[in-house]
Amino acid sequence: MSRRRQANKRLLAKDGKFHSQLVSRLVNTVMTSGKKNTAQRIVYGAFDTISEKNPASNPIEILQRAVDNAKPRIETKARRVGGATYQVPMEIPSDRQNALALRWIVDFADARKGQAMREALAAEIMEAYQGQGNAIRKRDEVHKMAQANKAFAHFRW
Repeated sequence: MSRRRQANKRLLAKDGKFHSQLVSRLVNTVMTSGKKNTAQRIVYGAFDTISEKNPASNPIEILQRAVDNAKPRIETKARRVGGATYQVPMEIPSDRQNALALRWIVDFADARKGQAMREALAAEIMEAYQGQGNAIRKRDEVHKMAQANKAFAHFRW
């Protein structure tokens, strides 16, 4: 990591279909081996599936609520103090909150075997939207870990 200066944050381009940075970030999270067209087909297919199941609601709003529900607010980071390593609870910046929520949703959708990725992604987004599912369980695990290590909060700096 460079000590001279902070790297500039580049703005993420909005996606072509929905004109949303969140959808663009989801596409980039789904993408593997640089296959962006395949990732876009998966994400847009998942949105079509969500629209079929909930015709009255907007899939972008459902995705936004799902990500908001899956966002962790606090996490633990390892800090070495005097030869001992402590798990210190720290607040998470909003960019990392979004990144973790999207990563968990995509990873748990990918772990669902026996169904296509677009159906698995749609199901995982809907479960996170409803406040249940694996991504929400993971968020609760992270919060529980931070709560258990609350005694070491004074090592935060």
